[in-house]
Amino acid sequence: MNNEYQATDSTGASATPMGRTYTDQDQKLSNDDVISTLNDLIETCRDGQEGFRQAAEAIKDSQLKTLFYEYSQQRAQFSAVLMELVRELGGDPTHSGSTAGALHRGWIDLKGAITGGSDESILNECERGEDSAKDAYKDALEKNLPGNIADVVRQQATAVQAAHNRVRELRNSESRAAS
Repeated sequence: MNNEYQATDSTGASATPMGRTYTDQDQKLSNDDVISTLNDLIETCRDGQEGFRQAAEAIKDSQLKTLFYEYSQQRAQFSAVLMELVRELGGDPTHSGSTAGALHRGWIDLKGAITGGSDESILNECERGEDSAKDAYKDALEKNLPGNIADVVRQQATAVQAAHNRVRELRNSESRAAS
C-alpha cells in the first residue's frame, strides 16, 4: 500500500521524502489499527477535556479560567473530529477517557485538596497532562496513517503542542511571581 509520500524500490521497500525506509509490512496499517489509534487519541482528548474543565473550575485567576475552558472545548472538538473519522472507517468510537486519564484527574483533585488548589499547582498538573497528550500524538504520528487522517492528527498535535507551551509559560510566570 503506497501513498503519495512513498515510492517503492525493487526490493519492496519504500522511502519517504525524509529518507526513512519502510518495508511492505511497515506500510500496511490495518483498518482496525487505524481505528484503535484514533480511539486512543479520542481517549486522550476526553482526558484533556475533563482535566482542563476541572482545572478551570479550580483555578482562581479569571483569565486562566477562560483559557482552560477554551482548551477543554478545543479537546471536545478534536474528539468529535476523531470520532467522525472512526465512523467513516466503519468503527465504533470510544466513549470514555482512559484509565490513566482518570488517575490524572484524580491526582488534580487530590492536589487541590492538599494544597488549597494554588494556581501554580494546577498549572503544574495541566502541563503534566499536556506532556501525556503530546506523547500520545507523537506515538500516533509515528504510525503510517492514511494521508487524510495523518493530516488531521498532525494539525491537532500542533495545537496540543501550542497549548502545552502556553501552559508551561504561564506556569513559569506563576512560579516567578510566587518567588
